[in-house]
Amino acid sequence: MAQVVFSTWGGNRVDNRNVTGEPQAVSYRLPVAFDGQRPLRAFMGWDGIIMFDRDVDVPAMTAEYMKRVQTLYCCGRCTPGKKGTKVLMDLFQNVLSGHATEADLDTVGDLAELLKNCKCTLCQSATVPVFDAVTNYREEFVARLHERRAIKPVPDSYIHKITAPCMDKCPSHIDIPKYIEEIKNYQYSEALATIRENMPMPAVCGRVCPHPCETACRRKNVDDAINIMVLKRTASDYEWQHNIIPPTQTKPKKDKTVAIVGAGPAGVACAYYLALEGYQCTIYEALPEGFGGGMIAVGIPAYRMPRHILQRDIDIVQALGVNIIYNCRVGKDISLPELKQKYNAVFLAPGAHRSKPMGVEGEDKGYKGFLTGGIDFLREAYMGRSTGMGKKVCVVGGGNTAIDCVRVALREGAEESILLYRRSRKEMPADVWEVDGADEEGVRFEFQVLPTKIVVDANEQVIGVECVRMAMGEPDASGRRRPEPVPGSEFIVECDTVIPAIGQDPDLSFIPSDMGIDITKWNTVVTKYLSLKDADGKDLKDGMGNMLSRSLITDCDGVFAGGDAEIGPLTVVACIGNAHRAALVIQRWLEEGKAYLSEQDIFDDLLTYLGVYDKSEKVPWLDSSDRANQKEVHGRERAAKGNYREVELGFSDSAAQIEADRCLRCYRMAMVTL
Repeated sequence: MAQVVFSTWGGNRVDNRNVTGEPQAVSYRLPVAFDGQRPLRAFMGWDGIIMFDRDVDVPAMTAEYMKRVQTLYCCGRCTPGKKGTKVLMDLFQNVLSGHATEADLDTVGDLAELLKNCKCTLCQSATVPVFDAVTNYREEFVARLHERRAIKPVPDSYIHKITAPCMDKCPSHIDIPKYIEEIKNYQYSEALATIRENMPMPAVCGRVCPHPCETACRRKNVDDAINIMVLKRTASDYEWQHNIIPPTQTKPKKDKTVAIVGAGPAGVACAYYLALEGYQCTIYEALPEGFGGGMIAVGIPAYRMPRHILQRDIDIVQALGVNIIYNCRVGKDISLPELKQKYNAVFLAPGAHRSKPMGVEGEDKGYKGFLTGGIDFLREAYMGRSTGMGKKVCVVGGGNTAIDCVRVALREGAEESILLYRRSRKEMPADVWEVDGADEEGVRFEFQVLPTKIVVDANEQVIGVECVRMAMGEPDASGRRRPEPVPGSEFIVECDTVIPAIGQDPDLSFIPSDMGIDITKWNTVVTKYLSLKDADGKDLKDGMGNMLSRSLITDCDGVFAGGDAEIGPLTVVACIGNAHRAALVIQRWLEEGKAYLSEQDIFDDLLTYLGVYDKSEKVPWLDSSDRANQKEVHGRERAAKGNYREVELGFSDSAAQIEADRCLRCYRMAMVTL
């Protein structure tokens, strides 16, 4: 059953129904068992059908697929979709009841062609697997018409999932086409309600999200991706500018309590969704009051994320009854065992506030001008404290934190701000627009250089960094070419301050070793996962090598982990998506005494692994339309000392409406047969 019996996925026909030798291989991998137990017998979706079990009732599966498309998701806003899906649904229901004819089956192709004129892609794409089923399993449909196929006493079971390429790529799985359409109709409150179903910090993610959703936007196959992130900001800006309080209503208060370690995006998101369900949540935050948001508050500059707007998102969460205790470090002011004893569940989301060492000569000597790390530098700057920075600053690293450091250094009064990175500009992990922003503000870049030694004077004051030039060698395990030192190319970059910003780790020292909570070699908390294996017995993993379908519960009953502490230092949206799942699992734990993933959780992971976006797809469109970009303050004066005013200014309402109108509303429905 693990072997693919038949497939039309991606337009590639693989037929192993009558093969006696080596079966044809497929390019995709799916789990043998949907939830680790129930066999995955068939998959039906926007790009075809995949059959693993010869005994699947294909006519019944096809009829159920079209019934769910028509009754649950067809919006009815265009005649082809409204009428065409109804005709197809009725046709297949008549097949099952024996009231159709073979001539009716011949009309499926014509109906599929008709539905290509639909307003959006849900109904269009739904005809693909239906047509493939009728074409390649016609004898089964005909047998059903003439009652020559025995109907099983126990019918197959089905699970479906609505998705879109952008929704799938979003770590929080926000219903992006829906909120974009609401923005197009100037329904900002409705758009925010849609966003908050999966993302409780829309103002934050409307500004600092790296918008992976846009990499999977089908509009990109026509001209350019929709500006999804800034459209989210448009709705949130309207709300705070008009002083609108979002209408949120929690369920009746429950007697179960939850402690959350850290008021960063993961901790706040987990508290938000649990509070909506009526659970009493208390967040313990080491930072002082006014710095809710954790790494967002002290790790993202105010010119990117204004503090008053961040605080408003925090206030909305607290209005649900969430209590945040500031200036309270777990492990020092209160212990983790105490939290576990006091609360019914504990969620660990401390963030990644500890900088990684560079590994260069002299960094551990305590030299004046060598700062402990980029995260520490940013935190001290945002809290109004002395950073210890001089006038000529060198930052080492190539990620967003490094870029934030060189840009903040200018705003803190540096006369020269220099970035040292061991690879090329093209290979920097930092977002391109952030690098461009640093360039515009006058940051000096030194690419393909590796610091090897901190240079100091007789008073142990930093006066420079000794570096070696790097040349690109063979690709490493990630596929990137490995930089290698060029012998004899040593040189010194003069500076009075060095800030390492090559990465960060969570500080998990507050977790006692005797609690049974394991820590990985990457300094993240180990959580249980659902083992999903392919036909070769290999575990399915995500693009970063992590196991799919993690339940976020540790080996210590009642203690869960999420955000940077569980997935490693990633993005705000990834932490929030991770924490939303944790909230759902914690709720099941509190109500049922079991921590498990729902069928929809598993389906989300399955689709993300399979992939919903096809960059090679030919997308028909009448005309090209330029992408709208938000207004921005330009010129080096924006990085003047003390100037933390916002650089990016968002959309006007009219620009947002025009940009939202470019959305192709690319919904798809997938269904598995178990």
